Amino acid sequence: MRLKKAEREQVRLKYGGHCAYCGVLLGDRWHADHLAPVVRELLSKQTVAGTWKLVSGKPLRPEHDVLENMMPACAPCNISKGGQTLEGWRTWIAGHVNSLNSYHPIYRLAKSYGLIAETGAPVVFHFEKVSP
Repeated sequence: MRLKKAEREQVRLKYGGHCAYCGVLLGDRWHADHLAPVVRELLSKQTVAGTWKLVSGKPLRPEHDVLENMMPACAPCNISKGGQTLEGWRTWIAGHVNSLNSYHPIYRLAKSYGLIAETGAPVVFHFEKVSP
């Protein structure tokens, strides 16, 4: 859905100008994210140069493509979330600690020097801590 300027401002102010997920203060470049994913069909389109690229098509869940389902998000959060459900994304984020421990020696080193303390705390999003 293409938001009008007033609707976009309404979404931005939903959590006081903060990202609904991490809580960072939003700057000029932020995203309006679908809390419940819309998921769009992917279409192949041939470019003028003759190559093919994937483009986004119609929403597969049009009932989610409404203003009430929009959340203000910083670019890193929206890109990370992608088309995942909120609970799927929460699980995905929490699972990264295992990945960091298994595959990233610099993370393990930083942890051994006390620079990182794993808490095992659940992933709680900003909008769950504050009320709009």
